[in-house]
Amino acid sequence: MRMTPQRQLVLDALLELEHATPEQVCQHVQRATPTVNITTIYRTLELLEELDLVRHTHLGHGAPKYSVHEHEHVHLVCHRCGHVDESPRSVMDELSAVLRTAHGFELDAGHLALSGTCQSCAQETP
Repeated sequence: MRMTPQRQLVLDALLELEHATPEQVCQHVQRATPTVNITTIYRTLELLEELDLVRHTHLGHGAPKYSVHEHEHVHLVCHRCGHVDESPRSVMDELSAVLRTAHGFELDAGHLALSGTCQSCAQETP
């Protein structure tokens, strides 16, 4: 595969944005090249993911977030305020071992988002 200008623009956008939806990538790319449309962004992200150059994570409802970096953390998403925090992947080690032993299942913890209530929102609850 050759590196087209559009593919390079998408990779550059993800490097700068770190975690971004396709729409955010498109807005970023369109600053430099207004003629690039959202369809091109989706196709490029799909191709880059097939080539293992980017990954996506679902952080709750809505569009997935893409990143060029391997996720060395688990995302913690507050279902009340939407705040996203990170925890080391090692917090999932015990569950990973149980799933492997009981089901032969290999957990991809870097692709995982856990939904719950953040500390701030939990403290607001009477």
